Amino acid sequence: MPSTDLTLDSLQRRMAAMHSLYYQAVDTMGPEHVNHFERAGVLPIAFSLFHYTNMEDVCFMMITSEPPVWNDEWQAQVQMTINDHGKHRTVEEMVDQRIGDFDAFKRYQRTVFDRTEAWLADLDPAEFARVVVPRPFPPQVASTYSARVAGPDGITVLDATECWLYQHGLRHMGEIELARGLVGLGGMTS
Repeated sequence: MPSTDLTLDSLQRRMAAMHSLYYQAVDTMGPEHVNHFERAGVLPIAFSLFHYTNMEDVCFMMITSEPPVWNDEWQAQVQMTINDHGKHRTVEEMVDQRIGDFDAFKRYQRTVFDRTEAWLADLDPAEFARVVVPRPFPPQVASTYSARVAGPDGITVLDATECWLYQHGLRHMGEIELARGLVGLGGMTS
């Protein structure tokens, strides 16, 4: 296993960089961009933004046991048309996802991302080896990318942070960058 201090340092920088891409994305879009309906079968940017942010919130709980930030009060502020991250739903069920109050969403996003970065800043690298989902995996986990990554004992804190937070976030940022082209905006990185 590589040096845990080096791994933590790299993970802290990568998460902050990825979060900065999300901040850049939301700062250069308006509700008309994120809620744009392209056509049936194509999810709006609102889906990717809320899905990833809310999944980071939920996965943080799975890693740390701290409850998610998202609650009825945030829903009342953000006004998601579908109060669900959509992980276990179809495209057809989520194609109508919209963000009602984009400024409130940005506050929610910052709250979630700041909490993750604060946790990483104080994380003891020895925590990386702690198993958060032991084998055998439940059915909803067994088919995931993180299950493929997991070692013989199960999904560790490092696996979960890499897969559920970092790699998952980059995947949806790619979707957002592609979808920006559909609404007349460019990508953000080269």
